[in-house]
Amino acid sequence: MRRTQRHAFGSICFDKRRGQWRYYWYQEGERRSRTIGTRQQYPTKAAAWRTIESTRLRIDPQAESTTVSAMIEFWRQEKMARRYSTRRVYECWIRNHIEPVWGDRPIADLQPRPVELWLNSLELAPRSRASIRMVLSLPLDYAMWRGDLLVNRNPMSLVRIRGSSKRMCKARSLTVEEFQLLLRELDEPFRTIALVSLCFGLRISECLALKWSDVDWLKGRLHIQRGIVRQRVGETKTEYSNKPAAISPLMAAVLGRWKQTTQFSAEVDWIFASPVRAGRLPWSSDAVTDAYRKAAGKAGLDNVTTHAMRHTYRSWLDALGTPIAVQQKLMRHADIRTTMNVYGDVVTDQMEQAQSKVGELALNSTQAARSSS
Repeated sequence: MRRTQRHAFGSICFDKRRGQWRYYWYQEGERRSRTIGTRQQYPTKAAAWRTIESTRLRIDPQAESTTVSAMIEFWRQEKMARRYSTRRVYECWIRNHIEPVWGDRPIADLQPRPVELWLNSLELAPRSRASIRMVLSLPLDYAMWRGDLLVNRNPMSLVRIRGSSKRMCKARSLTVEEFQLLLRELDEPFRTIALVSLCFGLRISECLALKWSDVDWLKGRLHIQRGIVRQRVGETKTEYSNKPAAISPLMAAVLGRWKQTTQFSAEVDWIFASPVRAGRLPWSSDAVTDAYRKAAGKAGLDNVTTHAMRHTYRSWLDALGTPIAVQQKLMRHADIRTTMNVYGDVVTDQMEQAQSKVGELALNSTQAARSSS
């Protein structure tokens, strides 16, 4: 075992004649050597090995000949995430930031210090720079898995981005009054889209991907089975996102009215089918975003995005005193730490009660406003 390791990764010996540590390895069948330093610099063999560990990427001949762009292409074909929305984000970082700077350079050049200095020079939010670091690390992991690099600590794990866990902008949550102001300015189907997104806590990709066949009118369940991003239908974000949601009587009435209104009401139709596409596809998220922006401007609100509905849902659950474990189930988070760092489990009737309360907040105040006017 030791002989195999020495041949694969090299060995370190102290040259008494020169008074230096030397590293020996094999490259293309030939023995190569490299001076590491003196005993004063590295008192022990372990200290000399640590230096080699940090520079081993440069010693590997494959690392010197394979470019970053080439390795990204290999990774793209074999190991890159298959989900369209994930690939789209990765490709954006690669196309706009990584390849223009690193594409023609060997993967051995992806060392912690130059990469960190480069990332810190970018005029991007810390979280965006952390995302670029993450995307850079994936082809390097792949290169080690494939055998182009010796299995070692990924150099991107040494890159630090300060403030990457902090949001630059606070997540937007609407009060009940603000949501009612927004609803008054929204036309259909965007008004119903906002209600469904908020009352079920759906991501916009999940809301727009709903079909009438997903509504179980008898059992009062809404089945979330797919997502749509840039008009491409795919899976939901995680397997936990597929959990069905309870439909309160108030929301059943909202969906029932919309089913009677829309011209696309067959079981196979999208609930929010776009007449522009003759019902073949739902409304796009860009169209919904634009409708929200215009309605928010008329209502005197700012920063109302499609994802604000999901944040609002979480805030209202909290305001109603819903247990955190119930919130996790309703938000369909894979890990409760995503919702809050508390553990627990819940029963179904608690979830239905909480779901119903959110619907009452969203809809009862609307009915009161109509009667007063």
